[in-house]
Amino acid sequence: MELLTSAQMRAIETAAIEAGEVTGLELMERAGRGVVDAVFEEWPELAAGTFRAVVLCGPGNNGGDGFVVARLLREWGWAVEVFLYGDAEKLPPDARANYERWAEVGEVAPFTDFDERKSECDLTVDALFGTGLTRPLSADIAEKVGHFGFTSRVVSIDVPSGLCADSGRQLGEVAVCADLTVTFQFLKSGQFIGGGPSQCGRVVTHDIGLLRHDSLKVLGVFLDPRRETEFRKPDWTGVVRMKTRAFYEYDRQTGGSRLSKQDNAHKFTHGHALILAGGAGKGGAARMAARGALRIGAGLVTVAPTPGALQENAARLDAVMLQAVGNAEALARVLEDGRINAVCLGPGLGIERAREMVPVVLATGRAVVLDADALTAFAGAPEALFDMLHEGCVLTPHGGEFARLFPDIAEKLAGPAERGPAYSKLDAAREAAARAGCVMLFKGPDTVIAGPDGACSVNAAVYDRAAPWLATAGAGDVLAGFITGLMARGFAAMQAAEAAAWLHVECAREFGPGLIAEDLPEMLPRVLARLEAGEGAP
Repeated sequence: MELLTSAQMRAIETAAIEAGEVTGLELMERAGRGVVDAVFEEWPELAAGTFRAVVLCGPGNNGGDGFVVARLLREWGWAVEVFLYGDAEKLPPDARANYERWAEVGEVAPFTDFDERKSECDLTVDALFGTGLTRPLSADIAEKVGHFGFTSRVVSIDVPSGLCADSGRQLGEVAVCADLTVTFQFLKSGQFIGGGPSQCGRVVTHDIGLLRHDSLKVLGVFLDPRRETEFRKPDWTGVVRMKTRAFYEYDRQTGGSRLSKQDNAHKFTHGHALILAGGAGKGGAARMAARGALRIGAGLVTVAPTPGALQENAARLDAVMLQAVGNAEALARVLEDGRINAVCLGPGLGIERAREMVPVVLATGRAVVLDADALTAFAGAPEALFDMLHEGCVLTPHGGEFARLFPDIAEKLAGPAERGPAYSKLDAAREAAARAGCVMLFKGPDTVIAGPDGACSVNAAVYDRAAPWLATAGAGDVLAGFITGLMARGFAAMQAAEAAAWLHVECAREFGPGLIAEDLPEMLPRVLARLEAGEGAP
């Protein structure tokens, strides 16, 4: 699914209107009806009688949508109060037209009249500011926003007022916290990253008819279902993708890299992954990564600890092979085996050992995943690492590791969001990927995967895909193993990172609460079996 920015959405709407395919008034009417339909679907009890709604309209077209909602709820038999922030005479033409339609049947009070007493209702409609907001809410609005939701359900139109639609960051000190957010035609990136999910409540997308229009070509976005399954095309460089299970159907249809193993193949057909490990007592992380690589389908997996840790690892591993690697020279000899085609460095590796081993592996040009200690080892000299990287590499930092390698980018991301579009995790991941020259998987509930060419996708474990129990020690090691295993099988770096991140969340959801990292690889057979059967999420 595409996650659009506010500018991209405006471009699509403008192109459709200028082409004469639809009018702004028609889009506004469809949007308002979509909000009412979504409210009744979310809270069926509200469709069964007459209730009281407060509709708060802003000075732009979002306010125009609010006037439509007010009129439709009144037609349903509700008691509706409308408050307008701003001057009705300065409303955009379409919003002004819907203001006048509402004024024929109801009153419009100034926003200054809205207070805590008047917030006591069955439904509050936030139509103050939509995707175009570029500044913090003013003090007079911020003071009243605090009353929302204490005595009613809150529905926001497009995005909660005060939230940056592109970054998911709150502009200023206050933003509306909605129970339901109704957005139109396309999901917006800010609804899935940063604080967006917690502010939006539940997000519903309503079709306002733009999918049928040639205006989509203004962005090079084509939503033919047969092409929806492709990972990326040059046309999509500026479009963020939210990853779904679509990659699986893509593989099955094309016969390319597949999650289901090919007929008449043997173990080396599916690659040989090498997982570098640390010394005695430090091998758990590497073993979990190895288990992940093996379960996701690598034909062979070898763990390479220090000689002194060989016996410890042998006691814990069966299907995973072992190869002692004491120093850089020993590693170089192991890598003379050309059948080893993907290497993972970092989990439990140790800082000093990582500094010695990473250059040896990167010099071979093999597919490489760098995680944990392999990233921290270069915190003092990140440029030295970047100079060695190539497009076949995937870096998998969490927030702390990201800040060590990209302190200036992390500082921008952590800075206050004073103007919109605010600097986002998407921007940070893209900038870091371009600087490093390889794929960046920036971990978190809103995991962002970015390529050095600007291609970007989001794997968001939020809303109905939330898996809070995934925040457990070792989960990142398993993810690194998943990526390494897929790269051993021939998946490109971006594709491997995207698919692994999606499967990682699905494994956590398959297990449920009580999950520990060791459980994740053991859930893969169930997840893959569901995919084979064409079934949905658990």
